[in-house]
Amino acid sequence: MNRRQSREKAVQILFSMDMTDATAQEALVNLMEEDDEDVSEKAAENMEFLTELVEGTSAHQTEIDSKISQYLRGWTIGRIANVDRAILRLAGYEMMYREDIPVRVTLNEAVELAKVFGTDDSPKFINGVLSSMSRDLEQAEHKE
Repeated sequence: MNRRQSREKAVQILFSMDMTDATAQEALVNLMEEDDEDVSEKAAENMEFLTELVEGTSAHQTEIDSKISQYLRGWTIGRIANVDRAILRLAGYEMMYREDIPVRVTLNEAVELAKVFGTDDSPKFINGVLSSMSRDLEQAEHKE
């Protein structure tokens, strides 16, 4: 499993967490049990990356949702399609808390995830929200 596949799995897990009351750990275990064949081939580094993405996004969900909500025009976080919300949360986590991942990479990966999992309108929507968010985060960094 590479990093893109880790992100795909993370979106699936975050989506399932959004649909159920599962914790990050429970959702990770459930996905891995369903995907037994792939588990044996996973590199430890990418499994760790997947776990960090899911647990980090879950741990910071309130802050991430608050930040995302600032860039939703005519929408609330609760009205967004569950899969788009999962992608935005994952990307929000990477942008806000993972300095080791360039924002440009996060934006590209989020748009690609939206193409795979979302509707025809999802990539444009995801790109618009995250581009605005990244500009503001970048400006805030330069002020510090």
